Amino acid sequence: MKKLNIFTRMEKLFLLDAYALIYRAYYAFIKNPRINSKGFNTSAILGFVNTLEEVLRKENPTHIGIAFDPSGPTFRHEAYEAYKAQREETPEAIRQSVPVIKDIIRAYHIPILEIAGYEADDVIGTLATEAGKRGINTYMMTPDKDYGQLVSEHVFMYRPKYGDKDFEVMGVEEVKAKFDIQSPLQVIDMLGLMGDTADNIPGCPGVGEKTAQKLIAQFGSIENLLAHTDELKGAIKKKVEENKEQITFSKFLATIKTDVPIALDMEALKREEPDEEELRRLFEMLEFRSLIDRVIKTEKKAPSSPAAQPDLFGFFAEEDTADAKNSILTRLEDLPYDYQLVDNKEKMAVLAEKLLVQKFFSLDTETTGIDPITAELVGMSFSFAENQAFYVPVPANREEALTIVNIFKPAFENPDSLKIGQNIKYDLIMLANYGVTLKGKMFDTMIAHY
Repeated sequence: MKKLNIFTRMEKLFLLDAYALIYRAYYAFIKNPRINSKGFNTSAILGFVNTLEEVLRKENPTHIGIAFDPSGPTFRHEAYEAYKAQREETPEAIRQSVPVIKDIIRAYHIPILEIAGYEADDVIGTLATEAGKRGINTYMMTPDKDYGQLVSEHVFMYRPKYGDKDFEVMGVEEVKAKFDIQSPLQVIDMLGLMGDTADNIPGCPGVGEKTAQKLIAQFGSIENLLAHTDELKGAIKKKVEENKEQITFSKFLATIKTDVPIALDMEALKREEPDEEELRRLFEMLEFRSLIDRVIKTEKKAPSSPAAQPDLFGFFAEEDTADAKNSILTRLEDLPYDYQLVDNKEKMAVLAEKLLVQKFFSLDTETTGIDPITAELVGMSFSFAENQAFYVPVPANREEALTIVNIFKPAFENPDSLKIGQNIKYDLIMLANYGVTLKGKMFDTMIAHY
């Protein structure tokens, strides 16, 4: 397998906590799950692959590995039967998705890291700690705060996007500031005292984050606190003294192991070119059409400037061959078409009035990306008669864009006209970001195609 040409720059290792990202992806779509034509819920898979793709593109790691929790109990479950017992059973959609996600990871030629008896946290903790000792900049990708204890000069937390927040990189100073502590290692003491509801770690009853911070600031560690409980007063003294064993045990549960029996093999973790044919097969099976276009190299030429107004017809090459001339197929230039650029307010007002009286019209939003939550409008297309269409460019300036969208708002919100679109749900969400509620009956040609 071909290695990527990455030898001229510093090593940059990314270690991903698979299940944390899979669960996060699944629940991100929980109100609007992605279901393909076979009835298979692809939310977790799509979210995970989108996150992986963005990391590969944005951060361009030289080395990468993805850690999974093993099937069966870990050493924490054996020591504490109630560990994570409060969690609901894994949703069936996630159970079905994990084998497919692993197939996709293998197609990317990324190592799957999984050790019986140890959680992904411990596998990542072991590899990240060793890499940090070697001076390799290492990024642990996870939303879980527990990983803060592992941060060091060369080891960082890389927290995924959340809502409108971008990826967050946390080093030593960021972890100290977040927990108001003096050392990342004190994250363990914080969790040991305050507990962790996500993992069912009990902690000390009645001790929350603020009290835990105060105690750690005063004593430095749980061990020193328990050795000097005589310096405590009142209710907190009673709570700590009555729960010494539970506090000590909670610290044990909260400690990510750094001595899992796995060697740091940088050669094995070296990033490789993916198997594009296998990725295409998997994405086609899952019906991830946009991912095929975005991830897999094709001969199709993209617009030269993504920030510029896109050329709606730029992807179609000119054809003037003898075969084309002799073809019995109808060609565009042989049709009496009427395609209009609507590029001033007067033309827009006239078009908006025409749309308002139509029984039906088709619409499409041209945008800067495939995620309607983060993308911005660059144009709108309309048609209500055969071989006639209108394109309205939308400027990048938000206020100017809103002004243009509002011209068409009465037509969009007319409950008496049928709106037709390809994946019209995307346009609905896109327009909602600009204060428009798409109303009336809707017809989706993508669903009809299925």
